[in-house]
Amino acid sequence: MALTCLAAGSDNKTPQDVFDGMRQSFRPDKAMGAHIKYQWNLREPQGGDWFIEVNDGRCKIEKGRIDNPDVTFVATGQDWVAISNGKLSGKWAYFTGRLKIRGPQNLARKLDEIFP
Repeated sequence: MALTCLAAGSDNKTPQDVFDGMRQSFRPDKAMGAHIKYQWNLREPQGGDWFIEVNDGRCKIEKGRIDNPDVTFVATGQDWVAISNGKLSGKWAYFTGRLKIRGPQNLARKLDEIFP
Protein backbone atom coordinates (compact mmCIF):
# COMPACT_ATOMS: atom_id res chain seq x y z
CA MET A 1 0.00 0.00 0.00
CA ALA A 2 1.88 3.03 -1.22
CA LEU A 3 -0.69 5.85 -1.36
CA THR A 4 2.20 8.26 -1.70
CA CYS A 5 1.91 9.31 -5.30
CA LEU A 6 -1.72 10.37 -5.10
CA ALA A 7 -2.24 13.76 -6.67
CA ALA A 8 1.46 14.12 -7.25
CA GLY A 9 2.85 17.43 -6.18
CA SER A 10 3.76 18.81 -2.82
CA ASP A 11 1.62 21.92 -3.06
CA ASN A 12 -1.69 20.42 -1.93
CA LYS A 13 -2.92 22.38 1.06
CA THR A 14 -6.45 21.01 1.48
CA PRO A 15 -8.26 17.76 0.74
CA GLN A 16 -10.04 19.61 -2.09
CA ASP A 17 -6.62 20.32 -3.65
CA VAL A 18 -5.81 16.60 -3.39
CA PHE A 19 -9.02 15.53 -5.12
CA ASP A 20 -8.61 18.20 -7.80
CA GLY A 21 -5.11 16.84 -8.40
CA MET A 22 -6.45 13.30 -8.59
CA ARG A 23 -8.90 14.42 -11.26
CA GLN A 24 -5.92 15.74 -13.26
CA SER A 25 -3.81 12.59 -12.79
CA PHE A 26 -6.56 10.07 -13.67
CA ARG A 27 -5.35 7.33 -16.04
CA PRO A 28 -8.37 6.03 -18.01
CA ASP A 29 -6.26 3.25 -19.53
CA LYS A 30 -5.54 1.85 -16.05
CA ALA A 31 -9.24 2.03 -15.16
CA MET A 32 -10.57 0.05 -18.13
CA GLY A 33 -12.75 -2.78 -16.84
CA ALA A 34 -12.62 -1.46 -13.27
CA HIS A 35 -15.81 -0.78 -11.32
CA ILE A 36 -14.75 0.56 -7.92
CA LYS A 37 -16.32 2.97 -5.44
CA TYR A 38 -13.92 4.77 -3.09
CA GLN A 39 -15.08 6.78 -0.09
CA TRP A 40 -13.07 9.19 2.11
CA ASN A 41 -14.30 10.12 5.59
CA LEU A 42 -11.89 12.84 6.68
CA ARG A 43 -12.07 14.27 10.17
CA GLU A 44 -11.02 17.71 11.34
CA PRO A 45 -8.83 19.51 10.79
CA GLN A 46 -9.80 19.95 7.14
CA GLY A 47 -12.52 17.31 7.38
CA GLY A 48 -15.26 16.28 5.01
CA ASP A 49 -16.43 13.42 2.85
CA TRP A 50 -15.39 12.79 -0.75
CA PHE A 51 -15.90 9.89 -3.12
CA ILE A 52 -14.56 8.58 -6.38
CA GLU A 53 -16.50 6.22 -8.61
CA VAL A 54 -14.35 4.46 -11.21
CA ASN A 55 -16.43 2.90 -13.95
CA ASP A 56 -14.75 1.26 -16.95
CA GLY A 57 -12.23 3.96 -17.87
CA ARG A 58 -14.19 6.90 -16.44
CA CYS A 59 -14.23 8.49 -13.03
CA LYS A 60 -16.49 10.74 -11.03
CA ILE A 61 -14.94 12.69 -8.14
CA GLU A 62 -17.27 14.60 -5.85
CA LYS A 63 -17.66 15.88 -2.34
CA GLY A 64 -20.14 13.82 -0.33
CA ARG A 65 -20.96 10.16 0.20
CA ILE A 66 -21.55 7.26 -2.15
CA ASP A 67 -23.73 4.23 -1.48
CA ASN A 68 -21.99 0.90 -0.85
CA PRO A 69 -18.32 1.90 -1.27
CA ASP A 70 -15.86 -0.89 -2.02
CA VAL A 71 -13.07 0.85 -0.10
CA THR A 72 -13.34 3.51 2.61
CA PHE A 73 -10.41 5.60 3.82
CA VAL A 74 -10.67 7.25 7.25
CA ALA A 75 -8.13 9.84 8.42
CA THR A 76 -7.90 13.47 9.33
CA GLY A 77 -7.96 15.81 6.37
CA GLN A 78 -4.55 17.07 7.42
CA ASP A 79 -3.07 13.54 7.38
CA TRP A 80 -4.63 12.77 3.99
CA VAL A 81 -3.03 15.91 2.55
CA ALA A 82 0.33 14.94 4.08
CA ILE A 83 0.05 11.43 2.59
CA SER A 84 -0.78 12.83 -0.84
CA ASN A 85 2.17 15.23 -0.66
CA GLY A 86 4.55 12.42 0.29
CA LYS A 87 5.24 14.00 3.71
CA LEU A 88 3.58 11.13 5.59
CA SER A 89 4.03 7.54 4.47
CA GLY A 90 0.68 5.87 3.74
CA LYS A 91 2.08 2.64 5.12
CA TRP A 92 3.26 4.35 8.34
CA ALA A 93 -0.08 6.14 8.71
CA TYR A 94 -1.89 2.81 8.30
CA PHE A 95 0.26 0.90 10.78
CA THR A 96 0.03 3.66 13.39
CA GLY A 97 -3.75 3.98 13.06
CA ARG A 98 -3.72 7.44 11.50
CA LEU A 99 -5.17 5.96 8.30
CA LYS A 100 -7.84 3.29 8.37
CA ILE A 101 -8.72 1.37 5.24
CA ARG A 102 -11.94 -0.63 5.10
CA GLY A 103 -12.30 -2.98 2.18
CA PRO A 104 -10.08 -5.17 0.00
CA GLN A 105 -6.41 -4.12 0.08
CA ASN A 106 -5.98 -4.95 -3.62
CA LEU A 107 -8.66 -2.37 -4.51
CA ALA A 108 -7.06 0.19 -2.19
CA ARG A 109 -3.69 -0.35 -3.91
CA LYS A 110 -5.33 0.00 -7.34
CA LEU A 111 -5.91 3.67 -6.46
CA ASP A 112 -2.17 4.40 -6.90
CA GLU A 113 -2.27 2.81 -10.35
CA ILE A 114 -5.37 4.69 -11.53
CA PHE A 115 -4.34 8.03 -9.99
CA PRO A 116 -0.50 8.13 -10.13
